Amino acid sequence: MSQGSNFVDYVKICCRSGHGGSGSAHLHRDKHTAKGGPDGGDGGRGGHVIVKGNAQLWTMLHLKFRKHVIAGDGESGGSSLKTGKTGRDEILEVPLGTIARDAETGEIIFEITQDGETKILTDGGRGGLGNWHFKSSTNQTPRFAQPGEPGKEIWNVLELKLLADVGLVGFPNAGKSTLLSVVSAAKPEIADYAFTTIVPNLGIVAYRDNKSFVMADIPGIIEGASKGKGLGFRFLRHIERNSVLLFMIPADTNRTLKQEYDILLNELEEYNPELIHKPRVLAITKSDLLDDELLAEMKQELPANIPATFISSIAQKGLLELKDLLWKEINSAV
Repeated sequence: MSQGSNFVDYVKICCRSGHGGSGSAHLHRDKHTAKGGPDGGDGGRGGHVIVKGNAQLWTMLHLKFRKHVIAGDGESGGSSLKTGKTGRDEILEVPLGTIARDAETGEIIFEITQDGETKILTDGGRGGLGNWHFKSSTNQTPRFAQPGEPGKEIWNVLELKLLADVGLVGFPNAGKSTLLSVVSAAKPEIADYAFTTIVPNLGIVAYRDNKSFVMADIPGIIEGASKGKGLGFRFLRHIERNSVLLFMIPADTNRTLKQEYDILLNELEEYNPELIHKPRVLAITKSDLLDDELLAEMKQELPANIPATFISSIAQKGLLELKDLLWKEINSAV
């Protein structure tokens, strides 16, 4: 992950749950009762540290600088059997696909996969019992109550297993990095030579109504990548973790669109046949180079049965249509 990247998929947090409140040792007294029995209420539970799934989140950037999360303490019990107030829970919202681990042992505690799903990461201390619980035939007026349980302090790791919603697939120089830099806040290195992108870049793409999705620029694959030629295997592995594949073919390709598309498809199939079943979208890049006649001609060449659009990242042309297509595919892929 490049420094300054806006995609954060790993955070280490110290979680401290709240102490339970003490039980009350109160004895009932009012103007009619000088020596009443025990009526001390129970202490409140200490606050939990809770993890909650949020389908609108795609990164843990908001947790990157929260090194300590501290839940509230439970309040002590009161007279008249009043239970103390529960301590304030701390809720950490995370993207779906987040795994929680114990930082020391590395053991997986749970995984969050559903929107709105909640799991307790660090549970708060139980409240102490009030003195009325300890009343017996031999001890009618117990003058003691239980203290609350202490909270826990544990270092946990939250790790995002899902890499991205859209993976960019295309030969080197197809305009993948340029597209990513235009539609997101990512700042990939851009140059017109093979293998500029050595590690996948991730960017968060803003969409309509404050929605967003994650796009990964996977380093360019070349013919023979599935046989390990070039930097093939390392990069193809990243594509497996994307839900929609965006095939990108430049308008100035020396082959026909169908030929270029078939070669890319073949590379994926050779590497892992299951990739062929992922939803696909096709973008013809650098389309600002085309006049109307060429554009009409190329539309005839488009491969069948794949949503396609013509874009130009430099001229900011066709980008909203592309986002609409991708959003539709991402949501039908879920």
